[in-house]
Amino acid sequence: MSKQKEIFLQKSEEVAFDLKHRKTIKFNISKYDVAVDRGMKRYSNLDLAKSRASYIKSQAVNNLHDYLLEFEKNITANGASVIWAENEGEAIDEIKKILIENNSKTVVKSKSMTTEEIELNEHLEEIGVESLETDLGEYIVQLAGEKPYHIVTPCMHKSRQDIAELFTEKFNTPEGSSPEYLTDFVRKKLREKFTLADVGITGANFMVADVGGICLTENEGNALMTVSFPKIHIVIAGIEKVIPRMKDLGLMWPILAAHGTGQQISVYNSLITGPKKDEETDGPEKMIVILLDNKRTALFQNDDQYTALKCIRCGACLNACPIYRNVGGYTYDATYSGPIGSVITPFFKGLKEYNHLSSACSVCGKCTEVCPVKIPLHHMLLINRRDAVRAGAGGFLWNQGMKGYEFAFSKRERLDLMGGKTKNTFALLGAKALGDNKQLPKLADQSFSKQWTNKK
Repeated sequence: MSKQKEIFLQKSEEVAFDLKHRKTIKFNISKYDVAVDRGMKRYSNLDLAKSRASYIKSQAVNNLHDYLLEFEKNITANGASVIWAENEGEAIDEIKKILIENNSKTVVKSKSMTTEEIELNEHLEEIGVESLETDLGEYIVQLAGEKPYHIVTPCMHKSRQDIAELFTEKFNTPEGSSPEYLTDFVRKKLREKFTLADVGITGANFMVADVGGICLTENEGNALMTVSFPKIHIVIAGIEKVIPRMKDLGLMWPILAAHGTGQQISVYNSLITGPKKDEETDGPEKMIVILLDNKRTALFQNDDQYTALKCIRCGACLNACPIYRNVGGYTYDATYSGPIGSVITPFFKGLKEYNHLSSACSVCGKCTEVCPVKIPLHHMLLINRRDAVRAGAGGFLWNQGMKGYEFAFSKRERLDLMGGKTKNTFALLGAKALGDNKQLPKLADQSFSKQWTNKK
């Protein structure tokens, strides 16, 4: 058993029986469910909207090379620079180089899972650069010394009381402060940081090939301020974020908002095509876009799984997943959790170490049902399981156990060789299979097959 699998099993058991945690998650996701149900009602034909969004992303993924070159050509024509990074090491080195060359000491960041993927904050600390999250949820988990719990809602695991206690501990704010008070407190605190920051770093919800622009979708305005105040704007985006045309945003922006937060459209939607022009007074003087591969090309080359690159990071599959709702985001021990994370993490971090995530699935198909770009997620998880077996990634005991299982279950008479008492005795060897809080059910003295035969 891999170390990661051991951690997963231990954490999942702890979290699943943490009643306070489950109550918080249940409450927060229930709010999401109500909002999304309302948001979906704007569509007279939701399935058609999903089909069109799926087609746009399929077109982008199937012609990824061409659209990326088109994007690079158009955004560089507007004065931005483009850097291609094969892996997280190259991306980090390029960012450090930019910061050192410009003597930068303070960085403000908008919400970006791609920067979490390369662990940017930790690397910037190594060179003495302060990196501050400006999304409220990200700011809260950074303050707590934690990672984002959820792709869209970083502090979903915290209640309002938890957050109030955290701010009292860190800033001596009044105990039991309201969300409104704390939001205003953070707003004032971050305003100064925006004006003093040397560099602003963002991700990109989409990269539009035909105009050479990066899209930022948000509800707080912090991403726009991250771009506007600092003199240098660095974008870090996975190569799969490209879409063909600007007119595609008319569909993609609303469908992302509807599935991500239940809104008809997010409050702020920005399309940035380069640094400020000579006649403009606001905006960065330099804009650098880092296109990150980081094994996405390996995923692209997999004929069975490459369509996972269509993902628009709405988080809908996480909220729908019964496993995620019970074991939580941190249990996955990966940047991307839930169903989509279980599909792509074995590609990004290694099949041998992370193939167990593909088994953290009941194959209910809810993730596939809610996906706005129609990725067959539960089917892909089954393919990951198949590939893990073919690669022998389950370990010696697991592989031998599965061979024994196949031998026993391939013929009815083999199952009936032993009675229920003998089977229950052998079951004691795996008494902990369901964890410390559950017990294996007792088997009947005779199998159903024998009982049926005897009855006849």
